[in-house]
Amino acid sequence: YHRRDQEVKKDLEWIYGLFPILRERMHQVAGTMSGGEQQMLAFGRALMSRPKLLLLDEPSLGLAPLVVRDIYEVIKKIREAGITIFLVEQNVNMAMHVADYMYVMEAGQLKMEGVPQEVMRDEDIKRAYLGG
Repeated sequence: YHRRDQEVKKDLEWIYGLFPILRERMHQVAGTMSGGEQQMLAFGRALMSRPKLLLLDEPSLGLAPLVVRDIYEVIKKIREAGITIFLVEQNVNMAMHVADYMYVMEAGQLKMEGVPQEVMRDEDIKRAYLGG
């Protein structure tokens, strides 16, 4: 996929606004970046195609807690920009803060679904996924 339109520069500036570190690393080989920086780069590349739907599979996996917090702040901004996000995430605590609707799966089976506030009221869910 290759874009040539005039909006590329504008979109790139938006990405740099979401991930300022990418501007600093623009000439760095991706394989030499930290895990968090590589995750940010993957987000940026996906967003440059102006998706209507963005599938995020375990965006917090293997990242330091501070980086996870930053990634979820960006997920909120992407959502606010009107991009639909389909999020697959084991970090339920973070996911519930950006979700409009949740599906809880266990061993390939749907265990529960609903708005986050409803799902998190379930005692079994709290115990299993939030340690409560």
